[in-house]
Amino acid sequence: MGEVERFQLGTAGALTLSVVSSVSIVICNKALMSSLHFIFATTLTSWHLLVTFCSLHVALKMRLFEHKPFDQKAVMGFGILNGISIGLLNLSLGFNSVGFYQMTKLAIIPCTILLETLFLQKKFSRRIQLSLCILLLGVGIATVTDLQLNALGSFLSFLAVITTCVAQIMTNTIQKKFKVSSTQLLYQSCPYQAATLLISGPYLDKLLTSQNVFAFKYTTQVTFFIILSCLIAISVNFSTFLVIGKTSPVTYQVLGHLKTCLVLAFGYVLLHDPFSWRNILGILIALVGMILYSYVCTLENQQKSAEAASQASQARDGESDPLMNVENGTAVLTDNVGQKVPLWSKDKD
Repeated sequence: MGEVERFQLGTAGALTLSVVSSVSIVICNKALMSSLHFIFATTLTSWHLLVTFCSLHVALKMRLFEHKPFDQKAVMGFGILNGISIGLLNLSLGFNSVGFYQMTKLAIIPCTILLETLFLQKKFSRRIQLSLCILLLGVGIATVTDLQLNALGSFLSFLAVITTCVAQIMTNTIQKKFKVSSTQLLYQSCPYQAATLLISGPYLDKLLTSQNVFAFKYTTQVTFFIILSCLIAISVNFSTFLVIGKTSPVTYQVLGHLKTCLVLAFGYVLLHDPFSWRNILGILIALVGMILYSYVCTLENQQKSAEAASQASQARDGESDPLMNVENGTAVLTDNVGQKVPLWSKDKD
């Protein structure tokens, strides 16, 4: 199996792991929050990150991956920014209607494209842009219902979108710049993310729910679902970094909208949530956009690989066959080599 095939297989595995684990944790958390009334989302996320760090530390001791320290300022800033973005998304949901919160999530893809175009000089073809527009239209039809605006909620949503985009772009650029794996980056940034949410989580949850997380009655059933949620979160956090590192922040957001459609479908099938023709139409349009995006990305990646292989082949041919260069008139003669020496000299008699 060649290097390209191994990379494609690894990417497919990362995408599958991300979808399965994310849908699983949404269903688990829905049971925890809707049925068991444990509504402290930010604090729960901090526990997720703490358990993820502990599991990665055990994996490090078992030598399942190698610890690779790098710029601690970058790691700290990245970890804290990730924690802040999670808190802002939860605040955005708390201070806005569900419909406006869904619009906030839809805005992440255009904002990511804008930031990558402006600051990283990344180019997105018209075919990619068209497929993303179809995707966002479909998800918008399926999920956005009411749009109630307020100044504070809109400001929090704006901050949530910006911090989320920057954090996801950094996830990709840090892995490439410092040549670290997704596991190594997650292990080093997890403590800062967890600490940010462990400190702020109880206060944010009390602000949003008017309840104290420490005063909640933890029954055996609640404790079981919290532990289950934390275990699934290990896979969610790992696959998030893995997908962004192997693909791009935009692809990760496209995958996130696929998860949204799957959660809607599973909610209808398993939990008998309300479902309308509008939801079905939106999901179908979104699926068309996702399929088109996947096809265009695959096509463009194949074209780039073919161009790179062609250039490498031409470079090898030029280095390995100097006679071709001479025949083409591209050989370079030095001052001391290749000069014609006369057969006789006027001083020679």
